[in-house]
Amino acid sequence: MDTEATRHGALVTPNILLIVADQHRFDCVGASDDYPVDTPNLDRLAAEGAWFTSAFTPIPLCTPARQSLLTGRRPEASGNLWNYDLGPRIPALEPSSYAWPRGLRDAGYRSQYVGKWHVHPDLDPTAFGYGEYVPLEAYRSWREERYPGASLKPRDWWGSVDPVPTVDSRTHWLAGQTARFIREAGAAGTPWHARLDFVEPHLPCQPTEEFASRYAAEHVPRWRNFADPLVDKPYIQQQQLVNWGVEDYGWEDWAPAVARYYAVIAQLDDAIGHVLDAVDKAGASAETLVIYTSDHGDMCGAHGMMDKHYVMYDDVVRVPLIMRWPEHLTAGTVIDHFTYNTLDLVPTIADLVGIAQPEHPHGARIFSTDTGVLTPSSELASRQHVVSTYNGQQFGLFTQRMIRTRRWKYVWNPTDVDELYDLEQDPGEIHNHVADKNCSDVLESLRHSLYEQLSADGDDIVANEWMARQLNTGRKLNPAHLHSRS
Repeated sequence: MDTEATRHGALVTPNILLIVADQHRFDCVGASDDYPVDTPNLDRLAAEGAWFTSAFTPIPLCTPARQSLLTGRRPEASGNLWNYDLGPRIPALEPSSYAWPRGLRDAGYRSQYVGKWHVHPDLDPTAFGYGEYVPLEAYRSWREERYPGASLKPRDWWGSVDPVPTVDSRTHWLAGQTARFIREAGAAGTPWHARLDFVEPHLPCQPTEEFASRYAAEHVPRWRNFADPLVDKPYIQQQQLVNWGVEDYGWEDWAPAVARYYAVIAQLDDAIGHVLDAVDKAGASAETLVIYTSDHGDMCGAHGMMDKHYVMYDDVVRVPLIMRWPEHLTAGTVIDHFTYNTLDLVPTIADLVGIAQPEHPHGARIFSTDTGVLTPSSELASRQHVVSTYNGQQFGLFTQRMIRTRRWKYVWNPTDVDELYDLEQDPGEIHNHVADKNCSDVLESLRHSLYEQLSADGDDIVANEWMARQLNTGRKLNPAHLHSRS
């Protein structure tokens, strides 16, 4: 890599290693100092770089979140609302859409995408700027040939133990492909971008025996918000329990699944360690920007629920985000400013590399690049709230919009009861205060702020006069009104 090519004075144009997990909760990283999941390699990244304590996904659903990570725009702005493989088909992301990897290609970067794609039903990453692509199907073929009869069961939602050795598991095979690319690209002397997308820890969790044996179900602590009676909350939340058949499950039923979730995260972390080792051995650590995040979180028994649909709890909207770039990002930095892990990464990467920005981005630059040391940008520091959206279709169409400040979270459910949570007093989001008259001023303010943000971001749901009226004039029922008509 040409270390003489600089931008912004002291900043060297970096290699970029972007690692994306699927359904990794913020509180299941050692750096969060919360639940007892062993993640020494992610903790090392955080200690050597920046750990973001208030990072959120703009949408807790795989396909639209991954599209936003390419375009820097909310999915509602382009009409890509949900997973294309689980419901009514909608227009896919146009290949002509802005995608920052194209800018890297044009700037002379060599790039490779490894693992889960789930962005477009027909086009692969090379249509959006990546030079090379190693799909999940490549691992499946390799595994079937090497271990006939040891296939993973895709519909065993509660998980199981993967019978193959860890070194030949999916996590480690994908990591090996990325490590190989880093060695080859580093030897070529050109800047490179590697993107590694794991399936894990998305359910079903299937850790190898090496990691499954580390977590006994009886030692896994309950989620603090496990025992939620779901009183005065949207009907769909209780229906979700029935959809999955978990309405009568106690913690003893959930604990084995949570133990496997822990275990597969630990396995994922171990695989990431091999990739970081490859960066070190290539002598590229100082000039490589490493980013780790997840598309969204996972309920995994929190509030008694499974997966991530039809809710806006922090369990699914709050995500891990770690960035490391030695000499430019001070080791041990903790950034508590509200951050969008996808929307903000796009303009940030574009700025650091010096490529074209997305037109009308919905995120902001994370860092100021005025000096050789990266510090939070003024846009990030001034952000007072985050907004996340949902347009689910897996169990029936249901639209949600969330706005979250430091203390309050308001969830607008246009066709059901809204939700209002006091996060200072109730961080588990158990008690819905939407009908509390003492909170009416807070509710009104959040509704107006949400309307303004959705309008600014081009969300057509508020272009509808009847929907806009719900937010702007409070034309919305609360739980106390639902049974009052005689």
